[in-house]
Amino acid sequence: MTRRGSVRRVCVVTGSRAEYGLLRTVLRALRRQRGVQPQLLVTGTHLLRKFGHTIDEIRADGFRIDAAVRMQTGADDAIADAEAVGRGVTGIARAIKQLRTDMIVVLGDRIEAFAAASAAVCARRFVAHLHGGDRAVGDVDDSLRHAISKLAHVHFAATEDAARRLRRMGELASRVFCVGAPGLDEIRAIRRPSKAWLRGRLGWPDLPEYAVVAQHPCGRSPATEARDMVATLSAVARAGLAGVVTYPNSDPGHSGIIEAINRVCGASSRRCGGVSKADRGRWRVQPSMGRDDFIRILKGARVIVGNSSSGIIESATAGVPAVNIGPRQKGRLRCGRGVIDAGYGETPVLAAVRRALRLRVEPDNNIYGDGRTGQRIAQILGRLDLSEAFRQKLNRY
Repeated sequence: MTRRGSVRRVCVVTGSRAEYGLLRTVLRALRRQRGVQPQLLVTGTHLLRKFGHTIDEIRADGFRIDAAVRMQTGADDAIADAEAVGRGVTGIARAIKQLRTDMIVVLGDRIEAFAAASAAVCARRFVAHLHGGDRAVGDVDDSLRHAISKLAHVHFAATEDAARRLRRMGELASRVFCVGAPGLDEIRAIRRPSKAWLRGRLGWPDLPEYAVVAQHPCGRSPATEARDMVATLSAVARAGLAGVVTYPNSDPGHSGIIEAINRVCGASSRRCGGVSKADRGRWRVQPSMGRDDFIRILKGARVIVGNSSSGIIESATAGVPAVNIGPRQKGRLRCGRGVIDAGYGETPVLAAVRRALRLRVEPDNNIYGDGRTGQRIAQILGRLDLSEAFRQKLNRY
């Protein structure tokens, strides 16, 4: 085990574009942290062409990738997810053995984080978990998040509410640190984009008012997910907005959302929902966006629509109202008064979008922190006493 004062190998595990964007400031802070040798393990949808092969974006950001572990195949199936977890545990265990990793760092509630935490604990390594103690129904998100929390040795909570929940789960108070949400770090640093930048990046000669649409599956059938995505896109169009649409994550049902995006926003001549062929030039489909571009485009939008945690955690800091659709984020604290909840369907979403457009959201204090989370995490990881006693956990209750 790593002794106090010695260099510890800390491996950050990323499995999706979304959580990588949140972990970037942690990775950069670990590079600067004395006593830490950072490592980076890439897995999940980063390795799939279907979801943009975003491992290329990680390399473009200048990070060295120490290991890549293939988990998913791209299949839209719950059994495929379970099989992916098995491949992940095996591949990540082999990787951390080869890298002689002391600790892994994971964020959130996805299967990649669960596989990494499971592999590390069984291999007698330490686990640090970001965003534990949160609540959000998602698909199987809440169950996986809390399972990871029980595996983890140290917790970096985004809010005091989450920190209290972790302590009530039996985690020692000395292992729970309320550090804020890392997703806010870069939002504060990136300025609102100019109209010229937006026109060039999005290809609209006359820059229209637009929404960012980010909607993920909730474990329902592809047909159901497609129906509700069409309703969301139709509502945005009926509100008089153009749209920048991102692809969903890889959870079961994702193929329905992708099909709906391609059908509504693509080149088909058939009218679909409330979106006509003439409207289609007002859509910009982005299968994947780099974090910097996403933040700039979000800051230039009138509203973010869908069920992404970006609308719940980050929208207030970006100064943009959010329309949160459906139950995926049920239980998660809202970052400010600019978050409006809506049910599925064109009519409720349209009403919520129109209400959001009447709001003025000024970037202000956010319950999720002050934008210095990555630095705090790196400092704590640099000073932890990674002893055998610390590795052995005992519930408080």
